[in-house]
Amino acid sequence: MLTVDCDLIGTAPLGFSRAIQSVKNHGESSAAFEERTWRERMHVDADGYCYIPPTALKNCLADIAKYRSDSVPGKGKKTYTKYFESGLLVTQPLSLGVKASEVVGTRLHVPSDGKRGGGTRVWRVFPTLPQWKTHATIYVLEPMLIDKVAKVKEYLEDAGKFIGLMFFRPARNGFWGRFRIENFKTS
Repeated sequence: MLTVDCDLIGTAPLGFSRAIQSVKNHGESSAAFEERTWRERMHVDADGYCYIPPTALKNCLADIAKYRSDSVPGKGKKTYTKYFESGLLVTQPLSLGVKASEVVGTRLHVPSDGKRGGGTRVWRVFPTLPQWKTHATIYVLEPMLIDKVAKVKEYLEDAGKFIGLMFFRPARNGFWGRFRIENFKTS
């Protein structure tokens, strides 16, 4: 097993879109409900700090492997996709070091059903961090990737440019959630 440690530095805002669990109060307007509950869209730890779920980074890396579809040398038409999907592990939340109470909301006019191109649009408030950074630890379990750690770094760099993290990221026709990497170290 190889451990990769690095810092992810945001080059675009980071947005949250976790599903709201609260229910509307009797007689409460949609606008009042949105104002009362928009902070529920954040991922927050027990101490009140925001984080990026570990699966977000893991899926980001799997998505860049699919996007690039590079062939593995000596393996015919096989690509790196399956190796990135099953051979990498991110187990710890990526703490952003920001209290949820300090996060600002961005009001956007979005499809009411959450699907692109939906007919009806509504105003929603999404928690947004204009500037952000976090530390990530990625465990490389796949022997083939351990031997090609430069490929892991290359894919992580491209993931920050072309896939992104969280809400309104490039992989979902947005431009938020992009990042660059610093302090890439292996052990």
